[in-house]
Amino acid sequence: MAAANKSRAGGLRLWRNARLATMAENAAGLGIVEKGAIVAREGLIAYAGPETEMPSSLAQGAEPIDCEGRWITPGLIDCHTHLVHAGNRANEFEMRLAGATYEEVARAGGGIVSSVKALRAASEDDLVTQSLPRLDALIAEGVTTVEIKSGYGLDLDNEKKSLRAARRLSEERPVTVRTSFLGAHALPPEAKGDKDAFVDLVANEILPAVAAEGLADAVDGFCEGIAFSPEQISRVFDAAKAAGLPVKLHADQLSNLHGAELAARYGALSADHLEYTDEAGAAAMAKAGTVATILPGAYYFIRETKKPPIGLFRQHGVRMAVATDNNPGTSPLTSLLLTMNMAATLFGLTVDECLAGVTREAARALGLLGQTGTLEAGKSADLAIWDIERPAELVYRMGFNPLHARIWRGQ
Repeated sequence: MAAANKSRAGGLRLWRNARLATMAENAAGLGIVEKGAIVAREGLIAYAGPETEMPSSLAQGAEPIDCEGRWITPGLIDCHTHLVHAGNRANEFEMRLAGATYEEVARAGGGIVSSVKALRAASEDDLVTQSLPRLDALIAEGVTTVEIKSGYGLDLDNEKKSLRAARRLSEERPVTVRTSFLGAHALPPEAKGDKDAFVDLVANEILPAVAAEGLADAVDGFCEGIAFSPEQISRVFDAAKAAGLPVKLHADQLSNLHGAELAARYGALSADHLEYTDEAGAAAMAKAGTVATILPGAYYFIRETKKPPIGLFRQHGVRMAVATDNNPGTSPLTSLLLTMNMAATLFGLTVDECLAGVTREAARALGLLGQTGTLEAGKSADLAIWDIERPAELVYRMGFNPLHARIWRGQ
């Protein structure tokens, strides 16, 4: 089957004798279709539904692929990563095992600033080479779209270098990459503690230059006591709006600075982490249509005890995405399958919520729902084909990968 998928690139293909989890919004649950079929033409889905209802004209001349009863889901989407980074921070892991907190590690000169030093010392080629194994791990589990943030450069040249490296990954591998400019991530050493001056630099110089070169699809920020205040993030978001870029936000991870409300006020695509978000924040996100991106890897890795308010998100109808938050310091996680298990076991998400969180809602969190994230006609033919008996296995198992085939844009 894998060999067949490599032939006739961009042609007409028919996957039949399959069980579909379409994830369509207008369907109940996972949008399950027994005895389903998918037709892809020139990289787009032409039909997804019951095989008996498929117009014969759509599949005329198509390359037939018998799925032998396997399940097909949309290709998985990791909508929050810091995949492009240099080196690792295993030493900080040891510090935390010895009792140091996230804040203590950061204030001791570790944390994000140590990753800044490593990235600045690396070439663009180095970054691509170091990042590819992490990307390959995600691809091997059926990931077809990945978001990659900058934020370890913290000056114009190194932020651009990071974003260029992220863009290059999509040239090296068959995967869709979306980039987010995260200039307001931490304070670099040369800023000498002056957060306002650095925010001015990000908003007035770095962000416009990044936008002018088309290196970013969105703008992100870290709103936290050890990072930047809501007022400072607002200045960055105003600059993003002026540049025509949507925004996202690391919000309410370690304290409640009302980051969720700030994100909602700017119509953010997503607010991420959210452990300390209150009901007002959840209500504001629901009203704005801002997705809550749940990141259990960071919660687990830094041994946080405050869980995100999943009940409030459900109560107010906030859409929830699930992502790895792959980064060198607080979530060195490259398995979206394990991330789903963690979201279920640690936070109580249901199987349906987890699977929607890494497909439909992850696409929504990237502003890509019109293009991918569900099995529907007109969307990219991004598929994951699984050797499973039921979709719950994708959330239930740990350290086991049942992927049979991964299809990106019909190939």
